[in-house]
Amino acid sequence: MSVLAGVSALVALSAVPAVAAPVVPPPVRPEDQAGDHLTVAVRHAGSEWDGTYELFCHPAGGSHPDAAEACRVLDEHTQWGRDLFAPVAPGTVCTMLYGGPATARVTGTWAGRSVDAAYDRSNGCEVGRWDRMVPLLPKSGAAT
Repeated sequence: MSVLAGVSALVALSAVPAVAAPVVPPPVRPEDQAGDHLTVAVRHAGSEWDGTYELFCHPAGGSHPDAAEACRVLDEHTQWGRDLFAPVAPGTVCTMLYGGPATARVTGTWAGRSVDAAYDRSNGCEVGRWDRMVPLLPKSGAAT
């Protein structure tokens, strides 16, 4: 084979696109779930919800008023490589929709990661972020 033929063969091979294997997240390990424990402190959401609650998952328990459903929703929304508790991204354009004075702080461990997240209902983005966490956080979020 001549050098020119060898170069032509290499060029032809490099023109074939590589097919990437699908990225599959690793499974959630039992040891990751074993430490799922959150403390939820809610303020200005009404006397029915104001207070501090403990939530344990796998199995569900603690002083949270709807532990089983809160754990189910958190499990449903947990995705590999995505921070379930992430704040609204800086620079996000949000509606000026005030959702009430309610605030919440969630701390603890979820899926093997530390959690320290603050929530409020100060604009449309924050209201949406809060609502995605119902029933971990109270549904209305506004004082009654």
